[in-house]
Amino acid sequence: MKEQFYEGIRNRLEGMKEAGTYKQYRYLESPMSARSQIKSKGDVLVLCSNNYLGLADKKELIQSGIEALEKYGAGGASVRFICGTYDIHQELEDKVAEFLGTEAALTYTSCWAANTAVIPALLQPGDTVLSDELNHASIVDGCRLIAKGVNKGIYRHSDMAHLEEKLQEAKDSPVKLVITDGVFSMEGDIAKLPEIVELVRKYDAILMLDDSHATGVIGKTGRGTEEYYNMIGSADIITSTFGKALGGAGGGFVAGKQEVIDLMVQVSRPHLFSNSLPPVLTAIAKTALEYLMSNPEIVQSLREKTNYFRKQLKDRGLNILEGDSAIIPIMIYDAPKAVSLANKLFEKGIYVTGFSFPVVPKDEARIRLQVSDALSYEDIDWASEVIQNLVD
Repeated sequence: MKEQFYEGIRNRLEGMKEAGTYKQYRYLESPMSARSQIKSKGDVLVLCSNNYLGLADKKELIQSGIEALEKYGAGGASVRFICGTYDIHQELEDKVAEFLGTEAALTYTSCWAANTAVIPALLQPGDTVLSDELNHASIVDGCRLIAKGVNKGIYRHSDMAHLEEKLQEAKDSPVKLVITDGVFSMEGDIAKLPEIVELVRKYDAILMLDDSHATGVIGKTGRGTEEYYNMIGSADIITSTFGKALGGAGGGFVAGKQEVIDLMVQVSRPHLFSNSLPPVLTAIAKTALEYLMSNPEIVQSLREKTNYFRKQLKDRGLNILEGDSAIIPIMIYDAPKAVSLANKLFEKGIYVTGFSFPVVPKDEARIRLQVSDALSYEDIDWASEVIQNLVD
């Protein structure tokens, strides 16, 4: 029986290789930046990192991490409610709340942990949760963890008529929780927040917004989807990450009204049963957030480079998905071709990744480019030419 078990695993892996979905690591040997060193390859231009603001190798962030490591050590070896809470946790949480204009915030080791913490903690039997079909996997898993008796619904991607239909069906639920990504990570499009908010208010529902690919990226000063639409305060609950635009080191958070945060402290399982965010990561995140608040012009710089990159690709006839975020998907459709193109680009010195099912819908394989403010315009010109030559 045991040999059959392992034979089944080997067959599954072979199937992934044949389908072109088998993933292999490339090993970094330097800090993440516009150009990084990859083991056995050398210098490459990185176009697949979430390092949107180019802060991952910023000296101020590195120094704050060093100082925190010296002051606090590696960590408390504990969850928050026992002995794992540091003063710097409260400092960061206060800074997040100040940045987003919420009453309070709570940190987690990742936004994945935050999403899988918040959703089950909020909902009780009889309540309803409605999730966009292209929401991040952490939201999907958070919905899977809800209590028996909670109603679950999925609405078609950014389809407001379908969302309203689902809200009508749930009109008698005590709590109706609508969840959406702010920026959808594989599409690069932005949630229709004004229309969602209108429906949420019409049906007396609660809105939860995952802004992981929006925080630091969109909105005039990087305050995400709400600021992009000039609707600060319209979401009831915001989750996001420090592991992307805000330094890239790790950590996540939930922000909202004080009673929501208080409830998370009391009952959310990743908070109660998993170690607290290490002080070194907390310090890096705090410094990254402070840097962004002091230098909001980097958001405009990122926007200009993204627009320039999009124009370069479109002018060269490449099939890209429209959007206003720093994510630019180049549609290939065929999974093996997407993987092959990513490998060819890597050989030319451009680091990208091919995405296919189940990460994206079937027959919608793509190369996802992610723009960083660390890129130069010369980098963008060169990458656009190389990509065009290989796609052609």
